[in-house]
Amino acid sequence: MVSERGLQVLRAIVQDYVESHEPVGSKSIVDRHSFGVSAATIRNDMAQLEDEELITAPHTSSGRVPTDKGYRVFVNHLAQLRPLSTAQRSAIESFLMDPADLDDLMARTVRVLTQLTGQVALAQYPSFARAHLTHIELVALAPNRLLVVLVTDAGGVSQRIAGLPIDLDDEDVAVLRARLSALLTGQSVREASDRVQLLVGTHESSRVDGAIQVLGGIISEELAEFRQERLVMAGAATLARREQDFRGSIHPLLAAIEEQVTLLRLMSEMVTDEHGLAASIGAENEPFGLPEASIVASNYLTHGGTARVGVMGPTRMDYPSNLAAARAVARYLSRMLDEDETSR
Repeated sequence: MVSERGLQVLRAIVQDYVESHEPVGSKSIVDRHSFGVSAATIRNDMAQLEDEELITAPHTSSGRVPTDKGYRVFVNHLAQLRPLSTAQRSAIESFLMDPADLDDLMARTVRVLTQLTGQVALAQYPSFARAHLTHIELVALAPNRLLVVLVTDAGGVSQRIAGLPIDLDDEDVAVLRARLSALLTGQSVREASDRVQLLVGTHESSRVDGAIQVLGGIISEELAEFRQERLVMAGAATLARREQDFRGSIHPLLAAIEEQVTLLRLMSEMVTDEHGLAASIGAENEPFGLPEASIVASNYLTHGGTARVGVMGPTRMDYPSNLAAARAVARYLSRMLDEDETSR
């Protein structure tokens, strides 16, 4: 078992190593921190930490650096989240203010988070699978072309142009709009998907039957898009600037950013604490092929439940600051989505 002072020595090693990128020795701990004991006593504490595999020596006769296990103990028990400065909070608020739409808001979210942390920023889109369709609009662009607009109560908006097999007049468009609205408006995305599949499979002898089949197919595709999980990211270039922090190649991280599926799974499976914060550190990400990366995240509230926003980088990261930034951005994002829902 590690003593209380030993845990505080671990805290000092993590903080100093993250700041300096240099292995930390007992003399520097004595010089920089007020433990009130000798360097020899600190060395004994460090030996105990090494026995517990919380720190390790990267080179013979060098100082010590935290292991993944050491970072985990630090995050779980020793890290103290640093409140964001007034300037940082103002930057978040001004950056997220008055977005054009949900896509714009999510893009702004990851941009401000990567600016605050210097890491790759990740944000899950709100889940539209549990959302409900609130509006269906058909806009005539030409006699045989319609703009199909779908809107959900979770902020999802879809627009697709439909090419039709026949020409329609205003009365035809009104009939189609009324029919589709009566069938789908107020339904969950899942229920609407089932209903529109039945619609596509039903053939009638009316003049607009061909148009119904085309519109039903397009709406079905768009509803399927609503049900897919999505991730938005920013700051991939930061990995190149931090390449020295990775023992191996950064290519697995770049591949994960490119494909997204791995990161979506990882973000979804992270376990949050009572404050909605989560961290997945180094070797804990081995099942996802990312053993040298750490991800910290915070839940944010959406109309359909919760989603997550966070950052990814090397294990040598400033966990307290990055968790605080993710939490602050998540709170503003929750507020923006709530205000958007209230205004509708």
